[in-house]
Amino acid sequence: MTREAASPNMEELDTPVLDNHLHLDPRHGRGIDAVRDFARLGGTHLLVVNKPSWLLGVTPETGADFRAVFEETLDAVDAASEVLDGRAWAVLGVHPGLVNRLVDERDFSPEAARDLMQAGLDVAAEYVAEGRALALKSGRPHYEVTDAVWEASNDVLKHALALGADRDCAVQLHTEASEDLTEVADWAEARGLDAHRVVKHYAGGRLAGPTPSVMSEKDRLEVAAERGEPFLMETDFVDDPDRPGAVLGPKTVPRRVRWMLEAGYGDAVRNAHVETPALVYDIDTRATL
Repeated sequence: MTREAASPNMEELDTPVLDNHLHLDPRHGRGIDAVRDFARLGGTHLLVVNKPSWLLGVTPETGADFRAVFEETLDAVDAASEVLDGRAWAVLGVHPGLVNRLVDERDFSPEAARDLMQAGLDVAAEYVAEGRALALKSGRPHYEVTDAVWEASNDVLKHALALGADRDCAVQLHTEASEDLTEVADWAEARGLDAHRVVKHYAGGRLAGPTPSVMSEKDRLEVAAERGEPFLMETDFVDDPDRPGAVLGPKTVPRRVRWMLEAGYGDAVRNAHVETPALVYDIDTRATL
């Protein structure tokens, strides 16, 4: 397959532009059309995270059952890379919200849910080892749960961190809102994974411990830019036709990069789109243009 020609109205920003966390669903959502919107505004690179298994109609019984979710995501990543001036990478894992679907809807014990979710992460780590995925995705519920579910969820998260250390890859986390996750960073370090390779998705502009993947709203970005610490930018675009206004759209990151450049935040743009991707993921967003 040949790469699509860039749109004649492509907006040049003279910098790599990476959305660190979004979802693509060619089967149910906008899919590649969302990528074209991102590219037309100057977006160059994407980290595509698999959608939760239940949204793709997968009811896992074993870790191997997650392969269908991962393969669909990899197909979307390949298609996106044909459109982008840069490229897309896959981030694969098990959404932490699955624990309640297993416990509340399928009568799993928290321990059995933990074991299944860890098995799914083991399979995701195989894709990283093969070079087909860049990073892992895990986390813990951002809502109230029982003590047993919380303990099981933290066990899943710790397992993901151990796999990240073993596979020498970053781990993106979906967690509760917080400006201090030093405990999680300490868990990573104890397992041999550098804290900066742990990424909190849907972060504010300030975070102690992991690297923040900042939701691309101006107030959050201003805080991150002024701090001068490593950070990434994301939309968490969900690509769900039933939730068209949910989170942020695929045009947001390139639009915010333009705003940041016009506001004099050129150093912060380089931080978020060149330096921090290299630090966290060992990727070169300039060389891949």
